[in-house]
Amino acid sequence: MSDAYEDQGFGQIAIGFGERPAILVVDFQLGFTSAEEPLGGSPLVDAAVENAARVLQAGRAAGVPVLQTYVGHCNESDALNWKIPAVRTNFRDGTSGTRLDPRIYDADQDVIFRKIAPSIFFQTPAVQFLTKHRIDTVIIVGCNTSGCVRASAVDAFSYGYRTILPRDACGDVEEGPHDQALRDIDRRYGDVLTSNEVIAYLSNHLEAAS
Repeated sequence: MSDAYEDQGFGQIAIGFGERPAILVVDFQLGFTSAEEPLGGSPLVDAAVENAARVLQAGRAAGVPVLQTYVGHCNESDALNWKIPAVRTNFRDGTSGTRLDPRIYDADQDVIFRKIAPSIFFQTPAVQFLTKHRIDTVIIVGCNTSGCVRASAVDAFSYGYRTILPRDACGDVEEGPHDQALRDIDRRYGDVLTSNEVIAYLSNHLEAAS
């Protein structure tokens, strides 16, 4: 079956990894990963957390900076105009929904930023953090793929970073939007790989630094 995008040359250039990577973790907070929360319990997100934990383990071993973010706000009046009631009411600072999933968080190595909008970059210190560490490559994991992950990937591209997404370390509520978002990112903005491919790169990065 012909692909009109492919016929026009979309996705024909691989971005590839640079020399100084960081891992950006988008919203793997209990509000999205715990079945006890209104927006939690997605099998795709749960599987993504497990795969992201593997990527993060390899990254930390290689000395790669890890930036974690979560969605939060002071109260409902401080929240943006989300069309999702649970985001407005269940993501108040200090509630269980804003806590990072312990499977992916290391308090000794990771840096945490709070965000109010979809992108990890919007009005956060993300760029300053990445500049400080002279980062040229961002590996993005998290949820939801079609929302905050996609927004973060587009902004990473816009800031000039080499943008890499391990598809099985990103999760969403449904498989269709997940696949479509990754397919579109792979056409335009970054490379969509597997967790194993990213882990192999991180392992080589560790060996090169040794």
